[in-house]
Amino acid sequence: MSDSRAGNGSRIASVSRGVPKPLVPLCGAPLLEHVMMSSEQAGIEKFVIVAGYRADSIRSWLNTRSHIGTSVTLIENLRYHKANGVSALAAKEEFHDPFLLLMADHIFEPRTAKALLRQPLTHDEVILAVDSKLDDVFDLDDATKVKREGNHVLEIAKDLARYDALDTGMFLCSPSLFDRLELAKRDGDCSLSDGMRHLAREQKLRAFDIGHAHWHDVDSTQALVHAEKVFERDFCDNPLMETFADV
Repeated sequence: MSDSRAGNGSRIASVSRGVPKPLVPLCGAPLLEHVMMSSEQAGIEKFVIVAGYRADSIRSWLNTRSHIGTSVTLIENLRYHKANGVSALAAKEEFHDPFLLLMADHIFEPRTAKALLRQPLTHDEVILAVDSKLDDVFDLDDATKVKREGNHVLEIAKDLARYDALDTGMFLCSPSLFDRLELAKRDGDCSLSDGMRHLAREQKLRAFDIGHAHWHDVDSTQALVHAEKVFERDFCDNPLMETFADV
């Protein structure tokens, strides 16, 4: 599942020109294309995309994309002004087996998703891909911090004073995630981190360190420029990206 909620992308407005953030181009192709292509290379064949702001634009773009060998379901979340846990809950009825939860504005290497998918998962837990390379992460202040004990996540929040890893926005989930999000709701609203904190208290949230792999949260114009430098070889010099840019 890809969460393309992301409001109207106000921090990246200078390059988005009114298009929803998942369609902002990186190396000539939309961010969502990078997420989907990396997922496909990791073996994903079914996509459930939750769209909010200008969902019609995302639907139109999906209609132009080749889906050979994959299926795509688009769910419109009319409450996209709320936190991202509400977006995840909008897709609740689509999942009865383990699934990979991704952010439409977080790009990653296919090998990371492939390695995460290989992790053993019990029926009531979630595995979060984390990055312990703290000095390499762009915009550390805005990153969601994680504190671990062994491979268990103890705490997760943006404002943690003590932490040893960062949330990459990639989760291998059992459907029990939705139960925890419902428990975390306050006034009809909840974030993914709220649900993760419930799981952490139950020792049901595990961490998977991505090692030397790269990822990037593209949440601002500056982050977009930096991401293009980091992924230049993988995306910008990839002839397949030129094909998608010409669609």
